[in-house]
Amino acid sequence: MKLSFRSYILELKNPFGLAHGTRNTTAIVLTQLEHKGIIGYGEASLPPYHGETQESVAAFLSKLELEQFDNINLTPNPSPSRRGEPDASTEIAKILSYIDKVEKGNNAAKASIDIALHDLAGKILRKPCYELFGIKTAEKKLSSYTIAIDDLKKMPGKIKEAKDFKILKIKLGTTNDEEIVKIVKNETDKRLYADANQGWSDKVQAHELVHMLHENAFEVVEQPMPVNCAADDMRWLKEKSPLPLLADESVKRFSDLEKATELFHGINIKLMKSTGMAEAHKMILRARELQMKIMLGCMTETSCSILAASHLASLVDYVDLDGPFLINNNPFGYPELIEGCVITPEKAGIGLEF
Repeated sequence: MKLSFRSYILELKNPFGLAHGTRNTTAIVLTQLEHKGIIGYGEASLPPYHGETQESVAAFLSKLELEQFDNINLTPNPSPSRRGEPDASTEIAKILSYIDKVEKGNNAAKASIDIALHDLAGKILRKPCYELFGIKTAEKKLSSYTIAIDDLKKMPGKIKEAKDFKILKIKLGTTNDEEIVKIVKNETDKRLYADANQGWSDKVQAHELVHMLHENAFEVVEQPMPVNCAADDMRWLKEKSPLPLLADESVKRFSDLEKATELFHGINIKLMKSTGMAEAHKMILRARELQMKIMLGCMTETSCSILAASHLASLVDYVDLDGPFLINNNPFGYPELIEGCVITPEKAGIGLEF
């Protein structure tokens, strides 16, 4: 099993402003995993606030010794118990377990291998990746489109650019949040989500702003307060909030889920945080058991990881897979967008096109 990778810089169509900074580019690493002449494709997206870099990803990937899996069996096996042979999901889990133990952290780097491995397995098995997770049909789900923080005069133009989407996700966490909401409401009657990106430091302020959003027909709020805020403050806000509050920065991997149930109504799962499709699927199943709301989100990403995530979209409540539509230089074919839905390809693997 041969791994190769290369660095790439995504150029954003507009400055991408969040409560903790603005950027015009996002660094990524594109991976390829080849086995018996078939190639699977993956991606690590590296926004600066998550701490991974192209150099750290390259260093981690260079440590992997995937040659040990050259004889791995990813071919169809209808009766593994009778034949005494592992099925594809068992073999995938074996590789991912090894990768996770090589070094702590490196979540996006690990996600790049996970995505490439699932793409590879789907191609070998000649089935779309959603079938690898026991999903019978890739149900269409509306995706939101992000309106980042910017000069207020530019916001109407950004809203117009989102004409192909039926839901907007508005970035907040500034001193102008109420004014931003007024502009949005004056410009559109589309469905609305809000993302404060940890921007509200005081629970009373957060409570007032969540009520303001509720009065303006927003449906959900992501990460209203900082990750390191007092747990009692988040519990208080959760109890009093008229809208579902979703953890984003507060939840990365499966191990973060149980604590999040005390503080949030739901979670935003992203492949770059969860180390990929396998753990994202595991998180979705557990979150359902915990009766939590689930958003499937993304960083600034190419079609590669967005299409990978789309194979899990039918299992969640909210979809935010707008990454490729925010950049100018997507190196792959854009996902098909029909009536605001990112369409999951009915092709082997993740369905990536060039």
